[in-house]
Amino acid sequence: MTTAAIIGGGVIGGGWAARFLLNGWDVRVFDPDPEADAKLAPVLAQARRALPSLTDVALPPEGALTFHSDMAEAVSGVDWIQESVPERLEIKHKVLASVQAHCPPDAIIGSSTSGFKPSELQEGAARPGQIMVCHPFNPVYLMPLIEVVPSPETDLALVEKAEGILRGLGHFPLRVRKEIDAHIADRFLEAVWREALWLVKDGVATTEEIDEAIRMGFGIRWAQMGLFDTYRTAGGEAGMRHFMAQFGPALKWPWTKLMDVPEFTDELVDLIAGQSDAQSGHMSISQMLAARDDNLVGMMRALKANNWGAGAVMNAHEATLRAGTVLGAYADDLEDVSAPILTVRRAVPLDWTDYNGHMNEARYLQAFGDATDRFMAMIGCDADYIATGGSYFTAETHIRHVDEALAGAIIEVRTQVLAGAGKKLHLFHEMFEGDRLLATGEHFLLRVSLETRRPSEPSPAIVAALERIASSHADLPAPEGAGRAVGQRP
Repeated sequence: MTTAAIIGGGVIGGGWAARFLLNGWDVRVFDPDPEADAKLAPVLAQARRALPSLTDVALPPEGALTFHSDMAEAVSGVDWIQESVPERLEIKHKVLASVQAHCPPDAIIGSSTSGFKPSELQEGAARPGQIMVCHPFNPVYLMPLIEVVPSPETDLALVEKAEGILRGLGHFPLRVRKEIDAHIADRFLEAVWREALWLVKDGVATTEEIDEAIRMGFGIRWAQMGLFDTYRTAGGEAGMRHFMAQFGPALKWPWTKLMDVPEFTDELVDLIAGQSDAQSGHMSISQMLAARDDNLVGMMRALKANNWGAGAVMNAHEATLRAGTVLGAYADDLEDVSAPILTVRRAVPLDWTDYNGHMNEARYLQAFGDATDRFMAMIGCDADYIATGGSYFTAETHIRHVDEALAGAIIEVRTQVLAGAGKKLHLFHEMFEGDRLLATGEHFLLRVSLETRRPSEPSPAIVAALERIASSHADLPAPEGAGRAVGQRP
C-alpha cells in the first residue's frame, strides 16, 4: 500500500485526494480547517459517482482516508506529498519548509501551483531537488492532464518516478521542458480569458454567447485534436504549410487585445457576474458539477472507444488495472479453472442507466458481450489471433433479468463453459453485485473463418485451452436458467 499526503483540502486538494484514494492509495489530508472533512465530502461523493464510470474494469478498493492538523503526523513515511495551498509564494515557502522538516527525503513533493515556477518554490528549501510542479486541471479526479515542471535543481530520477505514479493513477503527465510562468495550458487559457473580458466589456458578446462559441465550435475540436492538428486539417491535403500560408497574414491584423487587459472596475465585475447569473443561475453549483462530470465522462468514453487522446490514457490505465489479475490472464496462466471464471469486474457507468434509474437492457447485453470477448481472449482468440483470419461469432443469446443494477454498482460476471469442442462454444454468464444475482446470459458461438464467413476449426492451441476449461466445468452443476426459452417456466 502506498500513501499520499494532501496539503490543503480545497477543491484542488480534494480532487487530488479523491484521485489517489479511489486508486487504492491511503490518503492523509493536512488542513487546519476544523471543517476540512465536511468540505471534502462533496468532492469525494462526486468522484465516487464519476471516476468509476470511465473504466471498463473496476478500480481497486479504496485506501484509508484520514485528516490531520499536525504536519509531522501527516507527512511522516509517505510516498507522495501534494501541496495545494493558496497561490501566495510566502505561504508555499512556509508550508514546503514544514513538509521537508518531517517527510522522507525520497518522497515526491508536487505543487499544484498554476503560476509559480519550480525554482521559485525551491528558494530556501532544504532539499530543492525534491520539489517539482505537478499542476492538475479541475476536476482532478477526472481530467487526465498533469503538467510536470522540474527546475534545473530537480532530481530527474524523482521526476521520472513521479510520472510513473501519475500514469498509474490514470493521469497523463506532460513534461514541461523549460520552466515558465503559468506553464503551458494556463497561458492559453489566460489569452482566451483576456480576450473574453474585452468582448464582454465592449458589448460584442455576453458571457453566454462566448461560452456557446466555445462549446458549439472549437471546444469540441480541441477536446479530441488540440490546436495544431486542428489547423493542420484546416489546410486540406497540403496540411499545415498551406494553412499558415493562407491564414498567417491574419496574425498581423489587430484582431485581439492579448497584451491589454480591461480594468477590473466594479462596473465590469457586475456586468460579467450579472450575465453569468442570467446564463446559468437556474442551476445550483452541485447540479452544474454533476452535469460537467456527466459530460466529461461521456466525451472521454467516446474517445476511449477510439483509443484517441484522453481515451488512450484511460485504456492504458485499464491495462494496468487488469495486469496481474484474472481479467488480464490467459487460460494457461490459471492454475485452477474448476469454477466459473471471472470475466468482467467493473462499475456500472453513468450512461448505462435509463429513465428508471437502473441499467437498461442493451447494457446487460454489452456486459455479457464483454464477458464473451474476455473469455475468447483468455483461450487465445485475442486481437492478434483474429487478425490472422479467425474468430467466434455469436449465433444465439438468451438473457434473464433477475434484479436491478444502479449506476456506480460494482458488477462481476462469472463465466461457465457448458460445451466447448471443435467449432462450438456454449457459454453461461452470471452477473452479480456482491452475492446478489442480477442477470444471466447464455451464448452459443461458432468459430468462423473471416475469409469465407463460414464455420471452421480453431487453432490447436485454442482447442487445447478450451477443452481444458470445458472438461473442468463439466463437473459443475447445470446453472439455473440454462437452456430456457423466453417465458418458459422453471
